[in-house]
Formats: sequence, C-alpha cells, structure tokens
Amino acid sequence: MSRETFQYICRRLKPALEKMDTNYRVSVPLQKRVAVALWKLATNAEYRTVSHLFGVGISTACDCVKESCSSVEEILLPETIQMPNTEKLKEMALYFEHRWGLPQCVGAIDGSHIPLVAPQEYHTEYFNRKGWYSIVLQAVVDGRGLFWNVYTGQPGSLHDARVLRLSALWDLAERGQLFSQQLRSIGGQDIGHYILGDAAYPLASWLMKPFPDNGHLTQQQEVFNHKTSKARVVVENTFGRLKGRWRCLQKRNDCSLERVKSMVLTCCVLHNLCESHDEEYREEWGVPIPFSQPDLPLQPPIAETEGTGVRATLMHHLNCVADV
Repeated sequence: MSRETFQYICRRLKPALEKMDTNYRVSVPLQKRVAVALWKLATNAEYRTVSHLFGVGISTACDCVKESCSSVEEILLPETIQMPNTEKLKEMALYFEHRWGLPQCVGAIDGSHIPLVAPQEYHTEYFNRKGWYSIVLQAVVDGRGLFWNVYTGQPGSLHDARVLRLSALWDLAERGQLFSQQLRSIGGQDIGHYILGDAAYPLASWLMKPFPDNGHLTQQQEVFNHKTSKARVVVENTFGRLKGRWRCLQKRNDCSLERVKSMVLTCCVLHNLCESHDEEYREEWGVPIPFSQPDLPLQPPIAETEGTGVRATLMHHLNCVADV
C-alpha cells in the first residue's frame, strides 16, 4: 500500500478512532494504530509478533485491530461498498457488454470460505464439506473486480444458495428493489439488469446461471454456458486478489466470530481502496482459492420458471453475436 493510500485511510478513520481515546491511558498514535491493524490483516502474524514489531503490548495490538476494523465498518464500508445507483448500473452493464458481450449484466456472485478455529458453540455448523471450519463470504463484484455487495458470517456448512437466501441481497430482489427498472429490448423481450452465478444458485430474472450439464446440451446452450463462465471468472479472480493481499483470510483465525466477520469486511473495503487507487499487486501473492468448485445444486430442484425466458433470450442473443 502506498503512503498516500495509508494516509488517506488514517484521515478518514481519525474521527472514529479519536472517540476511543480516554484520559486514563497514554494513547497510541493514530497512524501506529492503523499500521498495526493493516500489518495484522496483511500478514496474519501472531499478536505477539505484531506487538514486538510495533513496540506495543499484546492487548494493545488486539485493541488496535479491533478499533481500526470497527472504524472501517462505521466510516468506509458504507461509502466504499454500496448498491449501485442508476448511472452506475448503466456504466457496469456497458463494461460487461464491451468485455464479454453480455448485455444488461452488472456483476457476478460467488461464495468463498474464510478459515477459522472451531467456535466453542455450534462448532459442527462451521465444519465445511472440505473438512475444515469456516464462515462464508458471499460477494458480488463488478466487471473490474470491485465489490459492490458483501455478506459474511454464515457457517461454512451452509450451501451457497442458502447463504444467498439469508442475505439482504435476496430480500431486496424478492421485493423487486434490487435494481431499478432499466429495461432493454433484446430479441423482442424486455430484459432488466442481472448478475451471474454458478450452478449452485437459483435461476431468476435477476440471477443468471448456466444450463445444467446433463450430457445433452444443445450447441446454443454450450455457447451460453461458455460465455457466461468466462465472465464469471471475474469474481474468482477477485477472491484471489483479496486473499493475496490480506493473508489473514487464508489461514485459520483464532479471534471471536464477530471479530473475524469485522476483519473480513475490513479486508473487502481495503481491497476496493487498493484496486481503485491502482496499488501494486504482485501475481506471486495470489493463492489457489479453496471452494472454486461450486456447490452442487440443491435437491430437490427449486422451481426456476421465473428466469427461464430471460436465459433463453440471452442464449439466442449470444449465439447470434457468435455467428456474426
């Protein structure tokens, strides 16, 4: 992270962190507090190591991380990761169409598992299908790999589709308030904005998924699956860059569940800041992301009649474009 971005973060967090100062202790300088938190998030070093490196007590290092993450949630999260407005939706849709040929697409959704030490309560719920404990980070990203919706904290044993249904994103979509009604005529049908998901997600007019590969896909269905899969990689790449920069998300975290959730959200905010400020990213930081293999669709199958017409229209459109 450049000095300019670091100073920007310190300036923005200053009002919240200053509230936490008291007259009964010598306060650690603001920049050191933020630096301790960033170092912990970036390296996942033990608090003992962090305290030695920065010359503060272990409990002080813990407080620096807790207070800095809380301040990021209070100040930076609402303005850095937010639902796109009408103009932003248009911009995102144009980017997806220009890069991948997908009209009206404004994002891709996926889940990533964040490892943690087994919680004391309900620990079996956090044991995921790969054999370790985790919470799920559900995220929607735009075509440039910036988060515009994140939801985390659900136990790792939950299916991606179940996590979606527990999120505010699903609630907004069910009430018809996820996207503004900016319709575009495609193949004679009015199509609104939508996001892309893998086979684990339900099909809806606002959420496109691939045709199930039962060995009998038509050529047009294969073209649709191939083109949407290429675009959906953007969310997997984003998770890779997120965990490459902020390595606390790679290894088991022994903090409380609430603290882990706060750290995850903070890392998502910092990802957006670093990406939008064109901070350096080295490819060797990247790591293979567990759970890149999608969950199997829920059984029995969920009725998905709502989005079938939209998917069929987009399939024909993508095949027409491919034939040109």
